[in-house]
Amino acid sequence: MTQRIATHVPQHRGPAAWNVILGTQPAPRIAERDCSADFVIIGAGFAGLAAARRLIQLAPDASVVVLDAGRIAEGAAGRNSGFMIDLPHELTSEDYAGAGDDLAMISLNRQAQSFAKDAVVEYGIDGNFFDPSGKINGAASQHAHAHNQSYAKHLTHLGETWQMLDAKQMAKITGSQHYLSGLYTPGTVMLQPAGFVRGMAAGLQRQKVTIYESTPVTALRSAAPGWIVETPKATLTAGKVILTVNGHLQSFGFEQNRLMQLFLFAVITKELSPDELRLIGGQPRWGVTPSDPMGTTMRRIDTGQGGNRIIVRTCASLRPGMTASAADMRRAEAVMRRKFDQRFPQAAGMPMDHSWAGHLCLTLNGVAVMRELDQNLFSGCVQNGLGTARGTLTGIAAAELACGESSPITSYFAAEASPKKLPPRSFQQIGANSILRFREWRAKND
Repeated sequence: MTQRIATHVPQHRGPAAWNVILGTQPAPRIAERDCSADFVIIGAGFAGLAAARRLIQLAPDASVVVLDAGRIAEGAAGRNSGFMIDLPHELTSEDYAGAGDDLAMISLNRQAQSFAKDAVVEYGIDGNFFDPSGKINGAASQHAHAHNQSYAKHLTHLGETWQMLDAKQMAKITGSQHYLSGLYTPGTVMLQPAGFVRGMAAGLQRQKVTIYESTPVTALRSAAPGWIVETPKATLTAGKVILTVNGHLQSFGFEQNRLMQLFLFAVITKELSPDELRLIGGQPRWGVTPSDPMGTTMRRIDTGQGGNRIIVRTCASLRPGMTASAADMRRAEAVMRRKFDQRFPQAAGMPMDHSWAGHLCLTLNGVAVMRELDQNLFSGCVQNGLGTARGTLTGIAAAELACGESSPITSYFAAEASPKKLPPRSFQQIGANSILRFREWRAKND
């Protein structure tokens, strides 16, 4: 008998503000009685909900249960920047250009977008939560502008459309004089990630998928041909289990010393008054990613997405223990305050309603972990910082693999190498964070 004891459950620093600004949810449904299901999915983020939707497409008569340790949209799904990007977006590169087959990845990312768009229509999700308006890579220095030029050249080689914006155009869009230029690409979908995920969960439940929240999995035990899934108050018997827990795959004993556990941080302003909106200027919705991946992401949203607010996201810390510290949070808040004031001196000192940390998981060689881990135990994990699109894809692929189906999505992930082994943990903490700080310093204005 195989047994996997969960050593960690997700620990979050700060609220999932995307979820908070949408208002309260109904009380959680908690697993309190023993039951059985054909499929049990552990993790209710982008990957887990995509897996559930794909399962009911492939096996409409199957019983599907989704378990989450927290609330819907309180985990990483409610803590990201909300960019569902179609183009190469390699966070470890200088300009986002990928090192592999970018054309294949673009095709897959667009399949993820199409899958999500179909869910929006099928489940009646608010269109404001899925806005295909594109995004801008902002450049605030000549060094950053050179990154944009390099990336634009790469996109031309791939046959992709782009537009270079000058400082005046950037100011008209954002209200900020900070940017020298911007590279606009039209294919990104701007999500209200918590709204989208909440809508997905509601739609799946109407299709008879059972979702239990506040129900952490404490252990997995093989019971051939299936698995026993233990939770604090109930035991579930599953024919097949799919793990969609991103970096917490390591918590179940898989890929030890092969997953890089990172945190990014964000703040969101208070609701802006009409006078403050006029003072800031610019358009009511936009999204700017930094041309240097270690720079600062900015978004402005409007009432359709949770209020007139600006989000700032930056700072990275590697934490193998999968918990961001209070010191990490304090440092990031100070940096993000400076970044906001730098971009909007006319609104310097603007109060921030919420600050939070978001958990990312990367591998040294940029691969996911999408495979059969054990008999009838599958993984759709490790999104390499691209949780909305890559999470959707790994969830789809894991569901197809569990159903014995094959597609370009499953073929892509099945062909990936295994994650590379990481250096010793002490070196990760000191060496990797030193590199991250240097790259942040180099991108301090971006």
